[in-house]
Amino acid sequence: MSDTYDAIVLGAGAAGLFCARVAALRGRRVLVLDHAEKPGKKILISGGGRCNFTNIDTLPERYLSNNTHFAKSALSRFTPRDFLDLVEAHGIAWHEKTLGQLFCDGSAKQIVEMLLEECARGDVTVHCGDAVASVERSDEGYTVRYGAAQAQAPSLVIATGGPSIPKMGATGFAYDLARQFGLKVVQPRPALVPLTLPADEALFRELSGVATEVVVTCGKTAFREAALFTHRGLSGPAILQISSYWQRGDTVHIDFLPGQESGWLKAAKRARPKVALRKVLGESLPDRLAQALAERLALTGELGNLSDKALDKAEAQLARWPFVPDGSEGFAKAEVTAGGIDTAGLSSKTMEARKVPGLYAIGEAVDVTGWLGGYNFQWAWASGFAAGEAI
Repeated sequence: MSDTYDAIVLGAGAAGLFCARVAALRGRRVLVLDHAEKPGKKILISGGGRCNFTNIDTLPERYLSNNTHFAKSALSRFTPRDFLDLVEAHGIAWHEKTLGQLFCDGSAKQIVEMLLEECARGDVTVHCGDAVASVERSDEGYTVRYGAAQAQAPSLVIATGGPSIPKMGATGFAYDLARQFGLKVVQPRPALVPLTLPADEALFRELSGVATEVVVTCGKTAFREAALFTHRGLSGPAILQISSYWQRGDTVHIDFLPGQESGWLKAAKRARPKVALRKVLGESLPDRLAQALAERLALTGELGNLSDKALDKAEAQLARWPFVPDGSEGFAKAEVTAGGIDTAGLSSKTMEARKVPGLYAIGEAVDVTGWLGGYNFQWAWASGFAAGEAI
């Protein structure tokens, strides 16, 4: 015997719960399944436990995808303000931290509780703790076997995310299921992830724990935020951002002194000829970093004894210091997954597979990846809304 529903949502994360909520409040009977013991596990660890639940500056251009236009429709129909209205309706206090990033004042648990309360309003059945054993499609719709039970529905939503943070139970299940039904998958890769440096950059490994604001560039993309040196390489918001654009073999350039006017080192020489480069750098950078950069530049002694040509060369390198990462810290440390279910096979309006009626894909499972800072949550809400409205 199968329990019958209007829709089965696979994945009790942000996108899955929100989609279920939207569909249920439209009168649909919805089942949500997740192999984890509790819903919303990745929500709970997000934003340092306070959940960076959206970004008020959300724009389609701040998402990566093989089809850069795909996210526009969903993002325009469910905005950060729409989600914020729901947060405020539940009495959840929030604050803007920086760059449009909105966080709970309290705990990420409040967002999970809000989603579950909304699902309960629509009588959504949320079942956790059993892995999906099989999914089959017939003229009647989709049959899903899980644990000792099975359920049937004319609509099936893939909302199981990507393989980032496997210790939280993340897998590539969404891609296996997509391929089962003939959908293509854009090669998944870690995104918003720390980058690792080769052995010849050992000097910078000694700076583990040092952070400073920089402009980091890869190709034509640049971000101005903090960078952090680690025992394996580079991290911090600026590096996580650029990692989504970085590919093996690419050079990452760092401007350690953003905002300095051209010729600033020569100006420092004229004003204070007896000062050393390390001291000048230390006025704008952490001491350990200033020392390491001065050592690498190999300019010792007083500025007054250094040629203008040498100072120009040093200034140019400080503004565009090259690093060639040898990799990243992988899915284990990646906040999200880039790539995923190919949007070419999906409707941008409904998230339904073009050639497989009743099959939907939303959230991180899809080849849409946002910047750091609440963008990926907004994609979860927006894509979940689009599918929930269509079911």
